[in-house]
Amino acid sequence: MNETLPAPPPLDDLLAEGPIALFLDFDGTLVPIAPTPDGIAVPAGLHADLLQLAERLDGRLALVSGRALDDIETHLGALDLAAAGSHGIDRRHANGAQLGADAVDFPQEVEQALAAFVQESRFSLERKPHGAALHYRGHPDLADEGMALARDLAAQHELEVKRGKAVIELVQPGADKGGAVQAFMQVTPFAGAKPVFIGDDVTDEDGFAVVRETGGIAILVGDRSPSAAHFALANTEAVRAWLGL
Repeated sequence: MNETLPAPPPLDDLLAEGPIALFLDFDGTLVPIAPTPDGIAVPAGLHADLLQLAERLDGRLALVSGRALDDIETHLGALDLAAAGSHGIDRRHANGAQLGADAVDFPQEVEQALAAFVQESRFSLERKPHGAALHYRGHPDLADEGMALARDLAAQHELEVKRGKAVIELVQPGADKGGAVQAFMQVTPFAGAKPVFIGDDVTDEDGFAVVRETGGIAILVGDRSPSAAHFALANTEAVRAWLGL
């Protein structure tokens, strides 16, 4: 756990102060990080537990993930929760209705360039409807090579580059988790509540910044530094315990 950040107050204490809107990252927050995106182990009953928590919060719960929403569904089950995927650019209400404009599909020529690149390297490619990710877990020496390619492709195709834990992603402009939080906080049932964002990775800092600006609470998972978080929880087990899952 981050030794410089205290543990958050109990969830019951926050709820006693007034309504909160809870935003949760997925990998590294609700489920442990795995060597590959498909290798995650989802805790038994997590979907049902999240639905119960959402009901307790009167629907003010949303998943905000770098994964595509369809990908999350393959691991968690049908998403009947509010959620934002592909780093927050693909946003849906709990009933499945789109929140905001439809996200733009990822350029096919960029995906083809990345596919050709990974065939001749030790990277693995994660394809997404609105982005793509180069994974290099276990091979930290590949970071510079991957960043050079990603920046070149981003410049050619007006994309943005995001870094995470042993991952480099190309995304559409405006794809960030802070934007997703802002979008949800403008609509029912989230509007008017205090936002609480829990995440573990660098890309979650965008969400942390937004909740800080709006009087909310940011909770880091793990010991990454620096961070804009107010509080920290040690790992995914501590997150689920804090949430009462």
